[in-house]
Parts: sequence; structure tokens; C-alpha cells
Amino acid sequence: MKWYKRHNKTLLLFFPVTLFSILLISYGVLHGIIESLQSTDGGVSLQVYQELFSNTVFIQSIKFSLRVTMVSTVMSLIIGLISAKFIYHLLQKSHLKLLVWLPMIFPHFVAAYMVFSLFSSSGIIASIFYSVELISDQSQFPVLTMDRDGLGIMMTYIWKEVPFVILMLIPVFYEIDNRYEDVVRTLGGNSWNVFWTVEWKWLLPVIIETFIILFAFIIAAYEVPFLVGATNPKMIAIIAYQWFFEGDWSNRPLALAAFICITLLILVTTAVSFMSIQRLRTRLIRGKI
Repeated sequence: MKWYKRHNKTLLLFFPVTLFSILLISYGVLHGIIESLQSTDGGVSLQVYQELFSNTVFIQSIKFSLRVTMVSTVMSLIIGLISAKFIYHLLQKSHLKLLVWLPMIFPHFVAAYMVFSLFSSSGIIASIFYSVELISDQSQFPVLTMDRDGLGIMMTYIWKEVPFVILMLIPVFYEIDNRYEDVVRTLGGNSWNVFWTVEWKWLLPVIIETFIILFAFIIAAYEVPFLVGATNPKMIAIIAYQWFFEGDWSNRPLALAAFICITLLILVTTAVSFMSIQRLRTRLIRGKI
């Protein structure tokens, strides 16, 4: 009760926007579910979902989206973790933090445009290679944007999300008691032992939380795949957008069903990850890990 009395004014300030967001999102999701479950005679049917999962374009898009999302997320986490590990001492100085946070200033579509300008066959790096005669023609430059493997999409997300990962992990490094490191080193442990036995236990819950955020954002994003992605295969957001806004309205239920499937995938991933985080933190508090 004391906590509520101290914070009730703050809670009331957040209540309107929170309620509005919940209602808006809930309405969109419920409307999508209803529309995707309606049959041609007005009843309830799973025909749209059966058609969706028999659609080769959708299946190919799901596989491509999951691959790009997982690679982008895991690589961002690995690079961000290694970077945070070696530079968190330096980031105690505020002016150095700006160098890390700088990529976060730019929107994702700006980052995609920069990646295209740098790494396309007509981009800056290809022009430099051609000018120093490393390649005889700019068309010989490797296809890194608008490619079937999604390299341009992954490069954009990794460049954008690594600073976010660092932002999430840096406070954890600051909170770890240095006495744990002293104990490990007194017992003859090296830097790897310190990381694995001390730091990793504290970092893992935050890494899982960051994974959820990045996974949900990347798999449902539209602008980066649209700017630097190939015409085929496409990310699921591109396919759903095209189905929804194209002239053939018969594909709109497919678009809504695709969005619902992605929403369910994100919710399931979040629920499983959240339960894992709770177990990890409970074991950490009890000193079992």
C-alpha cells in the first residue's frame, strides 16, 4: 500500500496511453482473427489458413523470414556481447558513449539506404574497388544487397541492433559485484572463467529479453526488406502487405491470416522466453547457478 501511495500518481499518468494502446492493438488483432476465420457463407472456417499453409510463396517466405531474423538476431547478440564485454569500462565516460549510440539515431530506412549506397554493385565500395583496379567492372562486385540470401537485410539489422544490445548489457556489467571476479582469480581462474562463472549468469536473462525484442521487431518489419531485399524470396511483412493492398481483394483474408500467424509466433516465443527468464532469475537469486 505504501508503494502504491507513492507511485499512484505516476501510474495514473500512464494509464490513459496504456489503455489506448491495449484497446487499439486488441481491436486490430481481434478484427484480423474474425476476418481470417470468416467463410464465404458468413460462417466460421479454417479454409483461409488451409489455403495459406498450402501456398508455396508463403511457406518460402516464412522460411526466409525465420532465417534472416535468427541470423540477424544471433549475430547482433554475439557482436554486442563481445563489444560490451571489452568496452564497458570505457563507456563510463559519457563522451565515448556517443560513438556507440550514434547508429541508433538513424531510422532503419536510413540505415538500409546507407547499406545500399555502400554495398550495392553501383555503390561506393564497388566504385572504390573499380578505381583501384581490384575489379575490372563494377558488376563483378559481390551481390550484397537485393540478394536472394538476404545479406543486405542482415547487414542493416546487425549494424542497427548491435548498439541496442550494448545498451541493454552495459548496465548488467556495472551491477556485477567485482568481488566475484576477485574470488575466481584468487582460485586461479582466467578471464574466460570469470566470464562463464560470474558474468554469464547475470547476462543471460537480459540476453534472452533482448532476443525477444529483436526477434519480434525484425520478423515483422517492413521498411528494410522493402529497400534492400530481393524481389524473391520476400520477408513475410512484404508478402502480407502486397496481399492486403493489391487490387485482388480475395487475398486480404490471406494477408490477415499471415499477420495472425506472425503474431502467434511472436507471442509463443515471448511466453517461452519469459518463463525461461523467470526460472533463471529465481535460480540466480537462490544461488543455484
